[in-house]
Amino acid sequence: MEELDLKQLLKIFWNKRLQIIGIVIVFLILGAVYSYAFVKPKYKAYTTLVLAQSDMIVKEGTSSSSQQTITQSDLTLNQKLVSTYSELVKTKNILREVKKNLKLTISEETLKKNVSVSLVKETELIKITVTNENALDAKNIANEIAKIFSQRVKEIYKISNVYIVDEAEEPTAPYNISHIRDILIFAAIGLVVSIAYVLISNLLDTTVKSSEDIEKELNVSVLASIPTMKDNNIGKGGLY
Repeated sequence: MEELDLKQLLKIFWNKRLQIIGIVIVFLILGAVYSYAFVKPKYKAYTTLVLAQSDMIVKEGTSSSSQQTITQSDLTLNQKLVSTYSELVKTKNILREVKKNLKLTISEETLKKNVSVSLVKETELIKITVTNENALDAKNIANEIAKIFSQRVKEIYKISNVYIVDEAEEPTAPYNISHIRDILIFAAIGLVVSIAYVLISNLLDTTVKSSEDIEKELNVSVLASIPTMKDNNIGKGGLY
């Protein structure tokens, strides 16, 4: 019985194959329209900062004997400051000056949401990432934040231990758009919708399609059946 039900199910899907293909094609078109016309491209730029003692920077021409060594207390201090600095990056004071210097029209809250700060695990590196609908703005904001942040650290802590390792570069492609991915997702949704449509329409269809349907519903055996025949002579004066 399970094998018979499976065959019936496959037969139902086969008979509805045109509807299934049609629905999937419609969703493919919707996916393409959505991906190309409605998804706004967003760009992501990042800059990396490192914490290091100012007197640890080796200058050209400086003899090795005059260089100081990094102590454990220096490392401990920097590791503690990393967390503090990561929060300091997104303070209103810094973001407000960034907005003023770059003459940005977005609000401070929006700017704050577009800025994320992450710590590189087990290092003294701070990564500042900025997202924006304009690639050049994303780059400029990231670099300006790093610049102003370094200045604020000098003013607040009276130390110069923040250095820019990588300046932000202008991204060449949006990070949030993948046309193929969007279209495939819509195609999958279309396939699910088409399968649901076939199953629901079959459940709501109460017409008798075969003698097996009668036997199943009435629990009686069909002795004989009269097939329907199409007579091409009807309406043409032929014999009936």
